[in-house]
Amino acid sequence: MTIPVLPHKTVRQMACYAFDNVMSLDVTGPLQVFASANEELARQGQPRAYDVLVFAEKSGPVQTSSGVRIYADFARDELDLTQIDTVLIPGGNGIDRVCGDPAVVSWFQAASDVVPRVGSVCSGAMVLAAAGMLDGRVATTHWSRCDEMRASYPGIGLVENRMHTYDPTGLDGDAHIFTSAGVTAGIDLALALLEADCGRTVALAVARRLVMFLKRPGGQAQFSAYLTPAIGASGQLAGLLEWLPANLQADLSLDAMAARAGMSPRTFSRVFTRDLGLTPARYVERIRVEAARGLLQAGDISISQVARLCGFGHPETLRRAFHRHLSISPQDYAERFGVTVLPV
Repeated sequence: MTIPVLPHKTVRQMACYAFDNVMSLDVTGPLQVFASANEELARQGQPRAYDVLVFAEKSGPVQTSSGVRIYADFARDELDLTQIDTVLIPGGNGIDRVCGDPAVVSWFQAASDVVPRVGSVCSGAMVLAAAGMLDGRVATTHWSRCDEMRASYPGIGLVENRMHTYDPTGLDGDAHIFTSAGVTAGIDLALALLEADCGRTVALAVARRLVMFLKRPGGQAQFSAYLTPAIGASGQLAGLLEWLPANLQADLSLDAMAARAGMSPRTFSRVFTRDLGLTPARYVERIRVEAARGLLQAGDISISQVARLCGFGHPETLRRAFHRHLSISPQDYAERFGVTVLPV
């Protein structure tokens, strides 16, 4: 079975490769974005923009790591690559076997010469790396694979503080090849592709329907500071961690936080670092950066106001913190959301 030729290429063919023990969300997450785009376009009285399909070594059911089976419409060798617009390689527990399969690696090498866009979700980047497709390029992958990629493929410009490397303006080099970080970053990447294909209005409508941010920018770090407290935090710190985000302008010195937690500064510092993997000062800076991001995305605010409201005090302190955590200035961060910050 082959994919029928589409007259005038009015509909983009989005193909995702499935393999045994693939992460199911790496496949279904991005494809759902494109399917939801078709639904949104239909509501607007416009024709669909995408055909979505799953292919595998052979057609039929594919076992995912969650136990759910995904049905592959086509065998890998049945695809007519000249009719495909985007190929995605997802990640998952089975990716090491896929990387060791010369037939799969060579297939992706061949696809990159024909298909307009070839990309990866999560640890799927390891396949593109094995195929030599990321040499000399900026790339990212799931945080747990970064050390391995750096050691095995030193020719790759690996960046860990990215959600994805796709940029329709080509700022990362060649936007023909792109990568994304862990799991849900594949949905961020799909929204970026959708925005490039169909415009911001459609992408925003799909993001709202999926209850997603339109985009976490590609340069955003893979972790959110607000998610950290749930990981290993002891009961001694729970009250403090809940209090902190709403009190960023307060005195958050080591002594002040230790007193609120009912500990000596030395004990507090030891318990905090043990439970959260960060020093108290580093953690406070992270949640202040997180709060500043939210204010900048909303717009109609100046850098000075953001710095004051989030407890940085001076705009230069805010700028330095943004560069440490996000590798971007507050001004550039706001501009990625189409927001212009106020002059004062």
